[in-house]
Amino acid sequence: MKKGRDLLKTLCKSSRQQMNESERYSFNPSLHWNPEVQAYLVNAYGAHHFARISKALTQPSCYSCIRVNTLKTTTDAVIDKLSKILQETGVPNDVGKHNDLFKADAQIGPIFKCQLPGLDYVLFVRGSGPHDISYQFTEDRPLKEVIVSRKCAEAVLRGAQVFVPGVLACSAHVEEGDVVAVSVALEQSTSEGKWGTGITRGTVMQGLQTDPHYIERSGLYIGQGKTMMSRAGIFRALQGIAVDMNDRVYRLPSFNDVLEGEIFLQNLPSIITAHALDPQQGEKILDMCAAPGGKTTAIAILMKDKGEVIAADRSHNKVLDIQKLAVEMGVHCVTAHKLDATKSVRLKDQSIDEGPCSKEDTCLNIQNSGEESLKTNTLSTDVLQDMETQSHHVIREQAKNGVYTSKAEQRKIDRRLKNGSGRKSIGDRVEKSKGFAPDSFDRVLLDAPCSALGLRPRLSSGEETIESMRKHATYQRRMFDQAVQLVRSGGVIVYSTCTINPGENEAVVRYALDTYKFLSLASQHPKIGGPGLVGRCVSSDGYAEEWLRPGEEDLVQRFDPSSSLDTIGFFIAKFNVGPKYT
Repeated sequence: MKKGRDLLKTLCKSSRQQMNESERYSFNPSLHWNPEVQAYLVNAYGAHHFARISKALTQPSCYSCIRVNTLKTTTDAVIDKLSKILQETGVPNDVGKHNDLFKADAQIGPIFKCQLPGLDYVLFVRGSGPHDISYQFTEDRPLKEVIVSRKCAEAVLRGAQVFVPGVLACSAHVEEGDVVAVSVALEQSTSEGKWGTGITRGTVMQGLQTDPHYIERSGLYIGQGKTMMSRAGIFRALQGIAVDMNDRVYRLPSFNDVLEGEIFLQNLPSIITAHALDPQQGEKILDMCAAPGGKTTAIAILMKDKGEVIAADRSHNKVLDIQKLAVEMGVHCVTAHKLDATKSVRLKDQSIDEGPCSKEDTCLNIQNSGEESLKTNTLSTDVLQDMETQSHHVIREQAKNGVYTSKAEQRKIDRRLKNGSGRKSIGDRVEKSKGFAPDSFDRVLLDAPCSALGLRPRLSSGEETIESMRKHATYQRRMFDQAVQLVRSGGVIVYSTCTINPGENEAVVRYALDTYKFLSLASQHPKIGGPGLVGRCVSSDGYAEEWLRPGEEDLVQRFDPSSSLDTIGFFIAKFNVGPKYT
C-alpha cells in the first residue's frame, strides 16, 4: 500500500510539473493597462468588449495585406510571382481563423484578391496561428533559450526573423546550429517612473529561476528556432540574423525585400484611408504627417501619378524615407518637405518666394524622372570604393599617431564620408520648409501622430497614461487647425489615427465640427469599418469629452481589432469643406 501511495504521489508531482512547464512554455499574453486608462476605455466600450479588444491586440492579424503598384505591374502578375516565392519558402498548411474578408470562392491557395469594390489591386496572404510549440523540455536538461526585446518579439509575431540587435540575453554554451526557445522580456515600471527591462545585453541565462524575468516570461514564448551564430557571435556582431525561426506561434510569410517597387505591405485601413480621400487627377493634395510614405504613394497611384502630392514630416530622416519609397514605387508627382505639422501654414510676413512651393526651394523634389532620382540616391561602385579607401586612409593616419580606432568610430567616419558635413543627404538637401499658403490644397490628409493603441500585435500597454493620451489629442487639434486653413472651400479633409482612444478619434471630430461650422462629415467609400462612439465621457477628475451625436456615427469608420475583419484598431473621418468666408 505504501509503495502504491508513493508511486501515486510521484505521478501526481510529475503531472503537475508537466502542466506547469506546459503553461510556462506557451504564448498567452495579456495587456496590463494603466488603471486610469483601463477605467476610461472600459467606460467607452464596456467591460466585455474592451476585454476582447485587449486580447485581440496581443495577436497579429491572421493575414498579410499587400497593395500592388498598378503603375508598374498587375495584380495577376504579382500573384504568380508571390505564389512561386511561397512555394519555395513554404506556406501555412492550415486555413487559420475565420475572416469576413475571405470569401468562400477565394479559398484556393494562400493568396487571393480583395473582394471589396475598387480594391481588386489589394491582395491578402493568409497566415495561421496560434500554434502549440513542442519545446522538448526535460527536468534534467533545461532548454537553451534566447530572450528578445518586445519590439523584436512583435516583429517576429508578424513573420520576421530574430535579428542580432533584438537579442537581450542567451543561455551559456549556445553554438551555431543549436535549437533555442525564444521568449520576450517586457518593460517594467521602475521606482523612478521609467520603463525598461532591466536586462544588461549579453546576460547569461542558466535555466534557473534566478534568470532575468523568469516568472514574467511565463506564457511569453513566441517559438523556437536555430541559431545562426554562437552566443559570442550574437553579442559581437552588429547585424544579421541571430535565430532562424522555424517553429512559430504565428506563421505569417515575410515580405522583406520581396518585389520591391511592385508591392507595398500595408494595413487594410490605411489603404482605405487613401480611398476615403478620393484624390482626383490634376489636384493638389497635402499629406501632413506622411512618413513613411505608404499613404502618400497610395494617393499618387490612385491619381495615376497625375497631379501634385505634397508629403510633409518634421523628421529629416523620415523625409528621406518618403523620398526613397516614392522613387522605389516609381511615382513622380510627389514632393517631400521637412515641416512641423503644427506650423504648416506660412506666416504672413514670409514672402512667397521663400515658401516650399517655390522653384528655388531646396527641399526633396521627386518630380524628376525615376532614373534621375535614383542617381541622386544611389552610390555607384566607384564612389563606394573611393569612400572605403578614404576611410582606411583616415584610420591608418590615426594609427601612425598611436590612436586606436574602434569599430564604432570607424562607422562614424564612414557616415561622415558618405553624408558630408552637417545634416545633408546624398544628392538633394533637406531644408526646413516655410509652410504653405492658406487655401492652397484641394484635399488634405491628416494621418495624425497618436497613442498607436490600435497597432497589433502589441505586448505592452502600461506606459500610456490618461495625461499622455490627452496630450496627444491636444496636439492633434492643433494640427487639424492647420489643415482647415490649408484646404480650399469645396475641398476635403480626411483625419485618421491608429488608436482605439475615443479622445483622439470621436472627440477630435466633435471639436472640428463645433469649431468650424463650415465643416460637415461626409460619407466614405468603401465603407467596411464599424460605427463611431456616440455620447460623452466624464472622468473621475472632472475632465469631460464630447463624442459623436446621434446620426453621425455611421459617417465615420472605426476598425475594431476584435471584429471578424481582423484588422488593426483604426479610425477614419472625412469632412467636406463648405464656404469658409461668408
